[in-house]
Amino acid sequence: MFTGIITDIGIITHVEERGDLRVTVQTGYDTAGIAIGASVANSGVCLTVVSKTANSISFDVSAETLRCTASGMWSQGARLNLERALKVGDELGGHIVTGHVDAVGRITSIEAEGDSKRFTFQMPASVAPYVAPKGSICLNGASLTVNEVSDDDLGHWFTINIIPHTAEWTTFGTAQAGDEVNIEIDVLARYLFRMNQLKS
Repeated sequence: MFTGIITDIGIITHVEERGDLRVTVQTGYDTAGIAIGASVANSGVCLTVVSKTANSISFDVSAETLRCTASGMWSQGARLNLERALKVGDELGGHIVTGHVDAVGRITSIEAEGDSKRFTFQMPASVAPYVAPKGSICLNGASLTVNEVSDDDLGHWFTINIIPHTAEWTTFGTAQAGDEVNIEIDVLARYLFRMNQLKS
């Protein structure tokens, strides 16, 4: 379980093809305090630590995870938003995040708005019913607030404002139009939608 508050930006330094894909991520975390078997969210994907060094942690990425996540995110040199698992008693600064990717979206535009930047994302129809104005959404592991939602004949869209702090502390500071993003919908929206389905 996570909160969507990013605490480090990792860099993939090594990728090895095995039965699964073994990725090694350079991190600023004190890895002495990270146990083998611990869960760490990598740009919104909950993965298990399988080995570590003083400044890196390694994970096995399954074929299913590769299929369900943003293209290019598991390549050498890629930057990842990192968050360690929530501990009982920790501050819940974002929202409840599971680390399970529901869909892959795409940044369609980035526009300056004051000191912030307004990002527009296109999302698949499968997750559109779960995204609402002023609701929470997890993008590449970061807990964010939806500004506006729109639907037309060409697809489904939503906007997010990225403030300077978020740009500095996440990979959204270097994101570009055309980049894919991992989307996790709000867990409360998931259950409310299911409840309404059963009522009708």
